[in-house]
Amino acid sequence: MAEPLSLTPLLESRQVWHGRERPAPAGGIPSGWPALDAALPQGGWPAHALSELLLPADGVGELALVLPALGRLATRERPALVVAPPYLPGVAGWSARGVDMRHVLVVRAAGSEILWAMEQGLRSAACGAVLGWPGEADDRALRRLQVAADTGRTPAFLFRDRRHAAQASPAALRIELETRPQPQWRVRKCRGGQPPAQAFALSRAGA
Repeated sequence: MAEPLSLTPLLESRQVWHGRERPAPAGGIPSGWPALDAALPQGGWPAHALSELLLPADGVGELALVLPALGRLATRERPALVVAPPYLPGVAGWSARGVDMRHVLVVRAAGSEILWAMEQGLRSAACGAVLGWPGEADDRALRRLQVAADTGRTPAFLFRDRRHAAQASPAALRIELETRPQPQWRVRKCRGGQPPAQAFALSRAGA
């Protein structure tokens, strides 16, 4: 059997390309959930991009994932814009999560007005974050929101039915709430890295 050859001389002479791990994008917004931050390449919510939350139904605790970050993003200078929520925000619950409700603007809208209001809020750069429940949104509409979020340097959170999970999306992050065997979140897409294989349950342990 021939003696194994060492690659070291070839690497040192740069005759062999040496791959390196792609650097993760920096500047994520800490979510307040250690398991989620650890699962995302930027260490938190994408800062100036669209994040899509795919749900089995409205009102299943999805806001618990967002409110800790929203407590820091919603300020007097840049309030949070909440467009067409299925239920009026509960002041006590949001306040308990650190959100100052004086810095939250709720917009009632329907149909195409929802996407329009979200896009205007994102492009204005006047909002700390924009949340919206559009119901239906095609690829073109999602791209407009993604571009608006980047233009306005504002994070956007889009809440949609999980039946849209099979639809292609330009969102920087897609995360789905699974209900079986227990409530847990699964990252479907994250820009700058591979989605983790395992889903995770929310826990503040180590926060």
